[in-house]
Amino acid sequence: MEEFSINEKKEVRVWCDGCYDLVHFGHGNLLRQAKAKGDKLIVGIHSDEEITRHKRPPVLTQEERLKLVQGIKWVDEVVENAPYITTLETLDQYNCDFCVHGDDITTTNDGKDTYQIVKDEKRLETVSRTNGISTTDLVNRILSLTRKSVSQETNDILEDKELSVDISKDSKPKSPWTGSSQFLLTTQKLIQFSDGKSSKPNDKVIYVAGAFDLFHVGHLDFLEKAKSQGDYLIVGLHEDTVIKEYKGQMYPIMNLQERTMNVLACKYVNEVVMGAPYTVDENLMKHLNVFLVCHGKIDSDVLLNDPYGVPKKLGKYEVLDSENDMTTEKIMTRIKTHRQQLEARNHEKERKEMESFAEQRTQTSG
Repeated sequence: MEEFSINEKKEVRVWCDGCYDLVHFGHGNLLRQAKAKGDKLIVGIHSDEEITRHKRPPVLTQEERLKLVQGIKWVDEVVENAPYITTLETLDQYNCDFCVHGDDITTTNDGKDTYQIVKDEKRLETVSRTNGISTTDLVNRILSLTRKSVSQETNDILEDKELSVDISKDSKPKSPWTGSSQFLLTTQKLIQFSDGKSSKPNDKVIYVAGAFDLFHVGHLDFLEKAKSQGDYLIVGLHEDTVIKEYKGQMYPIMNLQERTMNVLACKYVNEVVMGAPYTVDENLMKHLNVFLVCHGKIDSDVLLNDPYGVPKKLGKYEVLDSENDMTTEKIMTRIKTHRQQLEARNHEKERKEMESFAEQRTQTSG
């Protein structure tokens, strides 16, 4: 008879699949909660074709979505081309004990619950979704902000005096799952996303700064390269008002609190400075014990005055080529190109969610 040590413990493998389009801290929080339920987290990524069939064409390609999920600190393994409907065969194929999903609904194009099979076999565990953020919400923000955009060529002025559109003021009812609401950052949420480790006295501390708006693969590749220059990576995030100065009044798409959570979810980042000063001066360098300041080749976050004069003078500045030309503006262009399709899809998604929520309330009250 095979004998086991009383100290041996079976590794619990958790499955968590999805589209992961416009990857944001809501996805990160889902994966954080899923990882806490086991030892290894395996994330399944749906193909572009599957997402298009059941929802709409994804904004990001499968390759981009795969890379971004691999960059989230709680993820151990990533599986490509995961089926849209989660099956027992899928869980067994990757030796997963159960599946984790948020407490919102997910259906196929014909209205079937994509998790019904694993629900029936008691192999689904739900976690609370993150209020105030969703891919649907981000798409809606960009569509609202770009409905009347500034022409760089002609310097046309928007008719609207207030360029930052607050879609949460829409009078129509909003879905409790993906409807627009305000994200509230608490110290507890920061602690959950932070690795809690300070730099060591002999660590080579690398410092980078910028907007890091709509966190994308360009940001990820840059941060990976920056981290490789030393031991401890600190990211300075500029205030919203500062970003408006160097990028325009439509920016940032995500506010400082949201961008902080996005960046903290990245496995290459050790610490974030919220509201970092635009100019990297001697005080900042000394306070953070900075060994090297790095910046990307794309200067979309630099004003006329050079914020890196001090580290350059000290010989502690380096320009890094991430070899990735993705920008926030390119993502916005993709969304604008598919405006009608995205607006129709988001409207239909919210309608289904409102119906499902109403049905749940009726069942509960009954």
